[in-house]
Amino acid sequence: MIISRTPFRSSFFGGGSDIPAYYLSKDAGAVLSAAINKYMYISVHPFFNRKEIQLKYSKTERVKNPEKIEHPIIRECLRLTGIKGGIEITSSADIPAGTGLGSSSSFTVGLLHALSAFGGRFVSKHWLASQACEVEINRLGEPIGKQDQFAAAKGGFSYYD
Repeated sequence: MIISRTPFRSSFFGGGSDIPAYYLSKDAGAVLSAAINKYMYISVHPFFNRKEIQLKYSKTERVKNPEKIEHPIIRECLRLTGIKGGIEITSSADIPAGTGLGSSSSFTVGLLHALSAFGGRFVSKHWLASQACEVEINRLGEPIGKQDQFAAAKGGFSYYD
């Protein structure tokens, strides 16, 4: 079993200046944020049926085809990592979604980290943040910036411009 623990973040200033519509039309954007001691936990475990995927988050899904997964982030992360079946994914968190602390990005970074480890691949923090941006911003079209993914992947206190 693989378990990832990914921090949530709190921003101090600059939220919104990390959105491409802002920083591509202005001189630059800048964000100051810090990872906090509240976490998203993702566990990944081989599923007994090698042809199925079982997911447990706020609901439970069991599918034979990854394309049938309702949860868009999980579906895209499985596409990205090439995992087709034989896996069970469970998530839990110290705080609920929708708090403004970057929970979806912590979920995405944690899931990519766990899936990479499950596949036997070591990945860098930068890769995790970049690929989480790819999933959330480019593939799913979420109207969010990049600070959440980088804060979740790198942790600590950071200034981004």
